[in-house]
Amino acid sequence: MRLKLTLVPVLAALALAACHKPPPPPPSDDQQARSVRVVRLEPRAIAGSLSASGDLVPREEAAVAPEVTGFRVLRVMADVGDYVRAGQTLVQLDPALLQAQVAQAEAQAAQAEDQARRVEGLDGEGVLSQEQIAQRRFQAQAARANLRDLQTRMRKLSVAAPVSGLVLERTVRPGDLAAGAGTPWFRIARDGQIELSADMSQDDLARIRPGQTATVTLPNGPAVQGRVRLVSPQIDPQTKLGEVRILLPVRSDIRAGGFARAEFDDAVGAVPALPETAIRYDADGASVMVVGADNRVRRVPVQTGQRGSGLVEIVRGPPAGSRVVQNAAAFLLDGDRVRPVEGAAAQPDGKAAGKAAAPAQTSAANTQATRR
Repeated sequence: MRLKLTLVPVLAALALAACHKPPPPPPSDDQQARSVRVVRLEPRAIAGSLSASGDLVPREEAAVAPEVTGFRVLRVMADVGDYVRAGQTLVQLDPALLQAQVAQAEAQAAQAEDQARRVEGLDGEGVLSQEQIAQRRFQAQAARANLRDLQTRMRKLSVAAPVSGLVLERTVRPGDLAAGAGTPWFRIARDGQIELSADMSQDDLARIRPGQTATVTLPNGPAVQGRVRLVSPQIDPQTKLGEVRILLPVRSDIRAGGFARAEFDDAVGAVPALPETAIRYDADGASVMVVGADNRVRRVPVQTGQRGSGLVEIVRGPPAGSRVVQNAAAFLLDGDRVRPVEGAAAQPDGKAAGKAAAPAQTSAANTQATRR
């Protein structure tokens, strides 16, 4: 009984001492700092971000003009929008004047041939001088050559299409006089093929290759698939641009002279880029939150460029290798201290607190069980 009475004051003193235990030290700045996921500003491949615009032009254009002059146009046998075949007659010139010349040349050629035949075998016979014999033979050759020339000109009175294709322009009318120089009578897009001619910078040209596919949006709205046929081997020294030709399918709604825009879906290039989620937009423009060496954030304005694959090119902004807060929606102010996490996504504070609280509760329960 006396032992029990002795233990009671001792236990009371121990309990009183536990109640007056000094409080734990306040958490440090690092412990109070918020965990955020950061990404590095570094070169990344952006696909599908390159676009260009330009004019729709024929892949190859053929000009049609008369080869003979001084004849009236008798008939025009093709019009704008017609698809013509190679060798098809487009314009027929009046052959009346030339027909008379051909008839006269045929008679002269026949007479010269007859006179040449009469002197056959008379070489060295003394009937005619050798000079007369040679002159008759020469006249026969000249008459034949003159006839062939007139016959060729007769065939040229039918102005034919040099290639198969679509007639883009016509400037000739019945009654016009064929002249040696001037505007071509027809312009033909060979095989009806139209392509997009776009000027691009030297850096963009490095990302384009022949055979590459592109989605071309036409002026009236629909989009078609094209293929890069030509990448210019040189850059214009004045504009610093080079030409890209994109061959388009043959369609009635693709018209030369129009305007179109191309997007190169599989164009890939490594440029300094960040995820789209890292860019913040407000009244002052685009910016990112950069984490410094002291783990404090600061707002840095940026100039953005091309986009694609969930990435945004950073044309101007923080230096390469900078740590940038991945989630621009995070409520951070200049000077806030953070705990940057690279690689795996940082756990939200609630989840981290929950995981920390669970061991603490387990420890408390074990202590109570021990006391019992």
